[in-house]
Amino acid sequence: MSPSEVYKAQELVYELKTAEVMSRRLVTATPQMTMREVKGLLRGRRISGLPVLDGDSLVGIVSIEDLIHSLERGDLDSPVRDHMTPRVHTINERESAVRALSVFSQFHVGRLPVLDSAGKLVGIITPDDITRGVLRALQNAYQDEEIRRYRASHFFEDMASERTSVILRFNVPMRDFNQAGHASSQIKQTLNRLGIDPRIVRRVAIVSYEAEMNIVIHSTTGGRLEAEVTPEMISVLAYDLGPGIPDVEKAMQPGYSTAPDSVREMGFGAGMGLANIQACSDAMYLDSLPPGGTRLEAMIYFNKAEGKALDEVTLRSP
Repeated sequence: MSPSEVYKAQELVYELKTAEVMSRRLVTATPQMTMREVKGLLRGRRISGLPVLDGDSLVGIVSIEDLIHSLERGDLDSPVRDHMTPRVHTINERESAVRALSVFSQFHVGRLPVLDSAGKLVGIITPDDITRGVLRALQNAYQDEEIRRYRASHFFEDMASERTSVILRFNVPMRDFNQAGHASSQIKQTLNRLGIDPRIVRRVAIVSYEAEMNIVIHSTTGGRLEAEVTPEMISVLAYDLGPGIPDVEKAMQPGYSTAPDSVREMGFGAGMGLANIQACSDAMYLDSLPPGGTRLEAMIYFNKAEGKALDEVTLRSP
């Protein structure tokens, strides 16, 4: 399993709920049953333990270890109540699979009865159930990814148009640091759903985030962030109505920042935004005419996924 598959499997363990991976085929015992009957059930169903129910109430669990002890003592005809474990560790069906793994590890048990919100037994879960559930989820995730990639690769082919594109457009308010990064996050999420090459998505995510933060930090009226997806490239456009950049070439220098101290104290405005955008773009155009505002456009081409070489940089200021 590759590192990316391992990370995905770990992520799925946290996402999967117990109800999604547990076994709903309940084979149960009663306190009055004999251990000989339990032996028949365990052998016939090829399982290693049974929850014990008194009516609808879970009162214990009887395992193959309990059966072995009864065999050693010649007590096969004694009732289950004399051999079962009455104090049972359980888990709720809405809890995550990783919580179940934690209980298995902490209490060294091989199975957990699963209860619903009313305390009723609805299933049994084992570590093997979780493993099978994660493998199924991984398979489904890969199938979904293949479908997304197929759709993305044929998305533009199915459009009868001389020029076809998808435009994502977001308003970006000024100095709203609670919402800062929302637009670029939405762009990244949409590109992933379209099945765009992850290397391209990462570059676009950096460009769009830095452009969005520049609007949040520096604009006096807010602005707009757009991403246009065409068959050849993704173009990120950011613009606002002021105050503009007095010296664009100076602003392009790494570490140069005009952000106020209050913004820098929050960890923003380090002066790397434009430099990062430039480093991740294949072409970049920056127009700023104080007090009229700033217009930034950055292009990332699909046929240059491996590199970040800049074909063209155009800067314009007074």
